[in-house]
Amino acid sequence: MTSDFPIDRRRLLQAAAGWGALAAAGAAPARDLSGVTLRVGTYKGLWRPLLQASGQANTPYKIDWRELNNGVLHIEAINGDALDLGSGSEIPPVFAARQKSSVRLVAVTHEDLNNQATLARKDSSIRRIADFKGKRVGYVRATTSHYYLARQLAEAGLSFRDIQAVSLTPSDGLSAFARGDLDAWAIYGYNGQLARTQYGARTIKTGVGYLSGNFPIYANPRALDDELRRAALGDLLQRLQRAFAWINGNFLAYARAQSAETRVPVGDLVELFNGRSGDYSLGPVTDAVVRSHQEVADTFLKIGVLDGPADVKPLWDRRFESLLRLPTA
Repeated sequence: MTSDFPIDRRRLLQAAAGWGALAAAGAAPARDLSGVTLRVGTYKGLWRPLLQASGQANTPYKIDWRELNNGVLHIEAINGDALDLGSGSEIPPVFAARQKSSVRLVAVTHEDLNNQATLARKDSSIRRIADFKGKRVGYVRATTSHYYLARQLAEAGLSFRDIQAVSLTPSDGLSAFARGDLDAWAIYGYNGQLARTQYGARTIKTGVGYLSGNFPIYANPRALDDELRRAALGDLLQRLQRAFAWINGNFLAYARAQSAETRVPVGDLVELFNGRSGDYSLGPVTDAVVRSHQEVADTFLKIGVLDGPADVKPLWDRRFESLLRLPTA
């Protein structure tokens, strides 16, 4: 007797059933979490509107959202016990490892690398990274833009000593770029899209081939060691996992929610999504993820950004691994 479905679809349906079980587990935790408040770091237009748009916001605990628009701030807040959960790139934890910061990495998201871009002004003579020599180039210190800019410069036979490097926050960088105070800019997120759509910035290179695409979720060890907060964190990670999977088939709804918070036009956000380097997802800690992170730390040491080696492995915490592992046939 033959199956009504090809084998890959059959597996998909089995996985969906398992996914439903995870969803039920996330929606109805065994413990009473009504007295828990999680302090969660978010970026403008990301987790907060994502949970709302995807129908995952009805949590059995309270969330105190705290907007912090770079990973360094998320880690500083966790280290100061002002945050339970945050996120960012692989870069800030490299410095955290050197400084013995109190932070753990408990999951990883996979997001668009084409929106991690090195841009030039539309009236600039810059056509390639080698043209950056002597130019005013903006970046955000200790973030992905710092890392991929360093790698792109090295590939072109240059270093930060060969350019006029200017470390700026994303919003300050956009203002400087708009005024003409920068010739080029390594930037990520919606500020880069605004530079392209409003000021005609040209993309010289993207983060593809320079970044792993792994974006860790940071957690406070104190919250992990507290039974109720740990349960709430596990539930929130499952909700985010479902929400990230939801994005890929429902981006217009997410773009509308993002636009309401960021004021970036929906059409610009959809254009970014359509040009993405890959689909969105959230998964557990794996050996490959840890190896990738160590490669970043070793590269920063090699190019002289770090003052000594950084061992990132102790930062990674696998206690949510089974909770976040997708069901397999």
